[in-house]
Amino acid sequence: MVRPSDTGPASGGIVTTTDTRIAFIRGQFVPLAEAVIPVMDRGFLFGDGVYEVTAVIEGRLVDDTPHLARLARSLAEIDIPNPFAAPEWTAIEKELMRRNGLRNGLIYIQVTRGVAERAFAYADGLAPTVVLFPQFQPVQYSPLTKTGARIITLPDQRWTRCDIKSTSLLAQVMAKHAVSQAGAHEAWMTRGDQITEGASSTAYIVTAGGDVITRDLSPAVLPGITRQTILKIARARGLTIVERPFTRAEALAATEAFYTSASTIAIPVATIDGHPIGDREPGPVFQDLYAAYMRDLMDLPEAWPAEDGHG
Repeated sequence: MVRPSDTGPASGGIVTTTDTRIAFIRGQFVPLAEAVIPVMDRGFLFGDGVYEVTAVIEGRLVDDTPHLARLARSLAEIDIPNPFAAPEWTAIEKELMRRNGLRNGLIYIQVTRGVAERAFAYADGLAPTVVLFPQFQPVQYSPLTKTGARIITLPDQRWTRCDIKSTSLLAQVMAKHAVSQAGAHEAWMTRGDQITEGASSTAYIVTAGGDVITRDLSPAVLPGITRQTILKIARARGLTIVERPFTRAEALAATEAFYTSASTIAIPVATIDGHPIGDREPGPVFQDLYAAYMRDLMDLPEAWPAEDGHG
């Protein structure tokens, strides 16, 4: 069984020959340290592929059905045939969890167009390359849910089809490096004076009137699966949701701000570009939504959480 300590850091760590994780590649489960793809794979040569990531919390795949639906959409948008039906994908994910002893962490699915001679134009009928691998990291109860995150804003330099979860992530790589260099936790991307989304998350602000504002879905943003769940919970709890672009100035004036993603669930924002948001503490809207999300996920009663916030 794989132990979390065997896998190295989940963010930026080096994969070594002592890494004992198991991956799924090209139809087989193999040691991750031995997993290889051909040099002529278009995913390696061009970033010609898409990916998906699903959280695993206490042995449960979180929102797996909508994640697989988004994967299917991404594949269709770039004309790659879906190698598996949804139940087959889920079976592979669960077997990967079993082989790795994964109870809390992430499962990544990567699908490329396949192997061919290097040429920009692609031939029809290529066999897609499929890779799945786990990351061991605690998804729930990040320390940032108590302290809040430091956000920096950066120009959004991504392509214009951000609704496709492409493996071509160079703009995000550079943004995340800038985040690291700044001692921050996430970047919110801007086009003109408007926030689009986080480098790897969906951005939200809460107005003085209690409205929750997040960008409406369009090719400018990824249709976040955690976003979908959080908005459903928010509406069920009577919150007013406004889906529209918002500006950096609106974000700085917000009483609360937070972001969501599969790998973090939800994180409150303490500062944006050094400016405090609210009182720099997790606000009541965030706390209510986060607790409700975890209650729904774990089938816990409405009275949860206990005073320490973790039940």
